[in-house]
Amino acid sequence: MRGFLLIFVLASIVIVAICGFRGEHSPRTPWEIFPDMVRQQKVRAQSPIDFFGDGRGPRLPIANTIPIGYEMPKPQLKTLPGVPPTANAPRPEPASNRIGFSVGTDYYNTGKMGNNWGTGIPVPVTEQLMQRGQQRFNINCSVCHGLTAAGNGVAKLYGLNTVATLQDERIRKMADGEIFNTITNGKNTMMSYGGNVPVADRWAIISYLRALQRSQNAAAADVPPEELAKLDKAEAKPPEAKPGASPEAQKK
Repeated sequence: MRGFLLIFVLASIVIVAICGFRGEHSPRTPWEIFPDMVRQQKVRAQSPIDFFGDGRGPRLPIANTIPIGYEMPKPQLKTLPGVPPTANAPRPEPASNRIGFSVGTDYYNTGKMGNNWGTGIPVPVTEQLMQRGQQRFNINCSVCHGLTAAGNGVAKLYGLNTVATLQDERIRKMADGEIFNTITNGKNTMMSYGGNVPVADRWAIISYLRALQRSQNAAAADVPPEELAKLDKAEAKPPEAKPGASPEAQKK
């Protein structure tokens, strides 16, 4: 027992002598198994660093790059003071065209009308908007949801079986504002796209999605009468007879 106590005391003295008392100040860097983050190489505010050639720590943004969550502002049109804009002169762009990501609390930026999800596209639905929506949908959404929004994207081939089909009756009846919120903040296994897809593109995607849902669940009554007549005429037309092969071709 005495031997154990003697060894314990000696070991304690050695440990204290090597490590020092807790709280003791020393100008020397302490021994560290893993380097402390305080002393790791990193850029400090307003401090030099030898990592860059010019020795400056703070850096300017790289040319022609956009940080995630921001969009480069479009050039604003200036009018001379005292000169009223003419009918043919270009006018300044509205704020909704200049602000790329959600910054407001209105329906356009949140999808909410008061405490409820709103319904309706808050921008003019034009051919250009639909084309933009198709492009953005194919880039951001079709990987999981498929090109027809049926939930059969390429991600399903790699084991992601929880992808929802956007052709489901529940989602077809879902408010536009709730879909906007899902794109912005994500839901369940779907990640948030609020930092990747600008507000205007989210509404373009929703517009195109509504067209996809309509196309995959359309009825004959949805077709304009003149177009329906063309379809009926095409179906009633007998197939054209194709000329048979010549005897020489049959021999070959």
